[in-house]
Amino acid sequence: MFGRRIRTDPDRLAGWNVEAGTDAAETEGASLVIAAPPPPPPRSEAADTPVQGALRPILRTELFQRIRKSVLSSINVSAAVMRSHDQVKSDLLALVADICIRDGLMVTAAEQESMVRELLNDMFGIGPIEPFLADDGITDILVNGPDQVYVERRGHLELTPVKFRDNTHVTNVAQRIAASVGRRVDESSPMVDARLADGSRVNVVVPPLALKGTYISIRKFSKHSITFARMVAQGNLSAPMAKVLEIACASRCNILISGGTGSGKTTMMNTLSQMIDPGERIITIEDAAELQLQQPHVVSMETRPHNIEGVGAVDQRDLVRNALRMRPDRIILGETRGAEAFDVLQAMNTGHDGSMSTIHANNARDALTRLESMVLMATSSLPLPSIRRQIAGALHMVIHLERMRDGVRRVTNVTEVTGMEGDIIITQDLFTFEHDTAALSGEVKGRFVNSGLRPAFTPRAAYYSLDRALLEAIHEERGRE
Repeated sequence: MFGRRIRTDPDRLAGWNVEAGTDAAETEGASLVIAAPPPPPPRSEAADTPVQGALRPILRTELFQRIRKSVLSSINVSAAVMRSHDQVKSDLLALVADICIRDGLMVTAAEQESMVRELLNDMFGIGPIEPFLADDGITDILVNGPDQVYVERRGHLELTPVKFRDNTHVTNVAQRIAASVGRRVDESSPMVDARLADGSRVNVVVPPLALKGTYISIRKFSKHSITFARMVAQGNLSAPMAKVLEIACASRCNILISGGTGSGKTTMMNTLSQMIDPGERIITIEDAAELQLQQPHVVSMETRPHNIEGVGAVDQRDLVRNALRMRPDRIILGETRGAEAFDVLQAMNTGHDGSMSTIHANNARDALTRLESMVLMATSSLPLPSIRRQIAGALHMVIHLERMRDGVRRVTNVTEVTGMEGDIIITQDLFTFEHDTAALSGEVKGRFVNSGLRPAFTPRAAYYSLDRALLEAIHEERGRE
């Protein structure tokens, strides 16, 4: 693969292709070197300067670009990416060492290994932001052009020293991410939702819509299974609240999860889904698949954007309609944000109890108002009272979450939809989070409060023999107060 070192080692060439898609048998004995290593460039002051320890940033960048150019001119990248990460790493380390010796570059072994890591991240990963994916403390990675990369830790944004080489580098990374899930991003299609191999959600915006270079927003895939016990320990909700939500899901209540961006809606949906019976057939519908359901019978579907001719798009509404023909027990819609709301309500009203979705809203009441507006987008012929009756008949519960100023995500409302009174949807709060306004510290102080009301879904819980556990959870909370 690389220079003379690979050409003299025929065993390492077994099964390799000179170009992607070429049969190895057809290229037996062929070299993977696509060009002879370039002659050493004229020695510069940077090359003659001894460097001890970490390279100065400017000097390190200059040397890395010089070594990178020599490496890329000596290898067949198409063939390299077909090999394993470890195989390519071993060969790159040898090649970089040879280049440093040949050109007389004063680069330590640690610095050579760092350069190889960057090369591997470009070839196999997502460039200089690849290390952030391995950091469990980071939940979001936000690239605002080549010179500005933010990460979110514990609910707070931090500017990192990481930079891309230029905007072309950022765009190449974005296009590789999109291509990996069969999508494209360019001037004719400047926005795309995609996902990484680990399930992390990615949004990309490129020029001309992005004015300061390509923007990449990554919501990381959690490597740890989130449970209600862990959420209680983290202060996201109280233990009785968790018990009531578990019973609501097990009783096949239709649940809408509302909140702002990054408030933990998808995490809550994943946690609730753990209470679904393993014998049920679940159909999930998302723009970019990120749900982590553990049940054995899960059918996942993902929307498709239009092709280069502007046709062939399949949106969430198309998938919801098709899901109704697939004998689902539950339909889980990743996010409701348009006309598909009408079809989801139809599904909830026609025997598909236990369905769930998320929606962006400021509070539980606003979530219902937004749902009304989305149904009107689908059918303006229905009068508003009729739409509200459909909502009241379909939904059992709205769970509202908020990411607060201390970075902690909390369930601020567990609200039941109890029916209609005239033309108004009637709701009742089972639990709320009350702020302690006297606390002026950076940490949000408060408590989860039980309203003391008997849940309206108690008869449904009784059908599943869960009514006693439900009332015990309510009384437990009242006893603590």
